[in-house]
Amino acid sequence: MKLLITGAYGQLGNEMRVALERYPQLQSVFTDVDTLDICDKTALDVFVCEHNPDVLVNCAAYTAVDRAEDDVQLCYKINCDAVRNLGEVAQAHKMKIVHISTDYVFDGTNHVPYTEDMPVSPTNVYGKSKLAGERELRKACPDALILRTSWLYSGFGNNFVKTMLRLGNERDRLKVIFDQIGTPTYAADLADTILQILTADTFVPGIYHFSNEGVCSWYDFTQIIFKLADVKCEVTPIESKDYAVRTPRPHYSVLNKGKLKKTYQIEIPYWIDALERCLKVLLDHKD
Repeated sequence: MKLLITGAYGQLGNEMRVALERYPQLQSVFTDVDTLDICDKTALDVFVCEHNPDVLVNCAAYTAVDRAEDDVQLCYKINCDAVRNLGEVAQAHKMKIVHISTDYVFDGTNHVPYTEDMPVSPTNVYGKSKLAGERELRKACPDALILRTSWLYSGFGNNFVKTMLRLGNERDRLKVIFDQIGTPTYAADLADTILQILTADTFVPGIYHFSNEGVCSWYDFTQIIFKLADVKCEVTPIESKDYAVRTPRPHYSVLNKGKLKKTYQIEIPYWIDALERCLKVLLDHKD
């Protein structure tokens, strides 16, 4: 089986490269905007004809949530139009496609974990563009598999864990939001889950949810990051309304992963255990 993986330079793309080392039976071609513009359907079709992959794994996305409010056109181009292109090309070439989406398709007003069939109602441009991408993909390729995830972090790229480590070592005190609840997701675990799905006996398309197990606030997340990394910084909990951010975020976006676990028999690590593994990678490679 040969995989074409887009968004190679992002957190998930990089973790896919690492995870694939444990799957020698799989071949892979990695691309990013410098080698393939997925917004250009003709170029995408030519690339697929040239490399003849069996599966498209779309790790590419516009994820700058605040900037998206001003950069609407580019956000939709990457998160919706390019996804439609991928779906149409996958359908034309009879390829499987796995696409990564987000908890931001929900409005965050729930108080129980979101299942795949619960009503979607994104509250910002980023979430709306990702939902539009989901819908365009399912229209173009009904057999697509969509994995919604949340609070992604990794040893690669920019993310909350790296930011907190940097700020925690620069400052004596930090204020962190305690009234937004979700689940951190280690991109390495998401990458491994994608590969477990693709090597399963049966490929069952549809929408699935994946995050690490458990639940926390950004405040809890920060406290555990500092505890595990031995960072001596005082953390004060604050409400969302007291934090200067222009774009609304879901207050509750815990994802129910029962469908994924039942369909693919996947065991999902607890978020603190996953964080511990990521921090070991980060701190072991620290200059």
